[in-house]
Amino acid sequence: MHDIRAIRADPAAFDAAMARRRLVPKAADILGLDKTRRDRLTRLQEAQARRNAISKQIGQLRRQGGDSAALEAESAALAAAMAEDERGAAEMDGAIKAVLEGLPNILDADVPDGPDESANVVLKQWGTPRELGFAPKQHFELGEALGLMDFATAAKIAGARFTILRGALARLERAIGQFMLDLHTREHGYEETIVPLLVNAATCYGTGQLPKFAEDLFATTDGRYLIPTAEVPLTNTVAGEIIAEKRLPIRLTALTECFRSEAGAAGRDTRGYLRQHQFRKVELVSITRAEDSDAEHARMTACAERVLERLDLAYRRVVLSSGDTGFGAAKTFDLEVWLPGQQMWREISSCSTTRDFQARRMNARWRSADGKAVAYVHTLNGSGVAVGRALIAVMETCQQADGSILVPAPLRPYMGGTERIAAP
Repeated sequence: MHDIRAIRADPAAFDAAMARRRLVPKAADILGLDKTRRDRLTRLQEAQARRNAISKQIGQLRRQGGDSAALEAESAALAAAMAEDERGAAEMDGAIKAVLEGLPNILDADVPDGPDESANVVLKQWGTPRELGFAPKQHFELGEALGLMDFATAAKIAGARFTILRGALARLERAIGQFMLDLHTREHGYEETIVPLLVNAATCYGTGQLPKFAEDLFATTDGRYLIPTAEVPLTNTVAGEIIAEKRLPIRLTALTECFRSEAGAAGRDTRGYLRQHQFRKVELVSITRAEDSDAEHARMTACAERVLERLDLAYRRVVLSSGDTGFGAAKTFDLEVWLPGQQMWREISSCSTTRDFQARRMNARWRSADGKAVAYVHTLNGSGVAVGRALIAVMETCQQADGSILVPAPLRPYMGGTERIAAP
């Protein structure tokens, strides 16, 4: 959510910021609504002052036996006008809120301009894509040949974009998730959290999923929503709070099922395990002061990178362009892992700073240690990382010529010492 005071102070700058998002100017419309609202509030204050004065005059007249009918009629007329102005001001409040809540976050100045992912900029690369010495298969070819990745049965019982994992592949996915949780809690200082998978509308509003992206969510019949990522409940744990400075930064992590309708993904990645309606992800969330959020963004991204480095998966860090940055983000680093079967770099993690954009929606603030200052927190979120995509990367990177899959050394303790997954 945007600060109306900042728009009043520099409407041209606000329009320029929205232009980077390829949006038409909105400041004049917003300020027009704001002026109408403020005019009505001014009239309310003036009318209330006049009614207070009239009330005193009426009292004096009555004590003196005078006729107060004219003043009483004026007071009644003022009351009716005030009620109308109250309704009008509330309507303007709603109209301003409706416009502001549909506008994306202001991008950081160093986010590269561009229409879409073609303008993203590679910042670093770690590792070299492996030369396997044979024609690599894609993950779904490997999984089906092993009899451990079942798309047909999943489609029968749930529909498209669902998968059943069996046996060693199911255990491998579980191992990846547990490995990441242990890494982030034991070495990176995140607090492991178990959160609801169903949340209310206010919670989805707080992190920006509602109202703009309702079609991307799965809704229940009682007004709840299945979470698209643990970012939603984790970030909202501070909604409506004023947090003591000594508690910051707050760092939380959770391994959850995630649910997305993939409303805008028709025809994209329809084969395999890459884009599912239900998937598992380890989420990282940080709550910080404004002055710490840049450093926290770099730290969070490095935590996600360490997962891929421990698994010896080649990756690159990319900063997203203005046309590819998500609605709530001010800046996003994507981590893209190399998939030998696809011969492509594919996103496996996004780490974003939202500045105070979500905090304003949630009314989440912090108080300085001396008690003199209260300000909105900054919120950050990142994948640490997507478990299903990590499974794909391990399968394709560690595949052998005979179709078996070597288990990376860090995962073997979670697999009961299993070193290789092979067909029976």
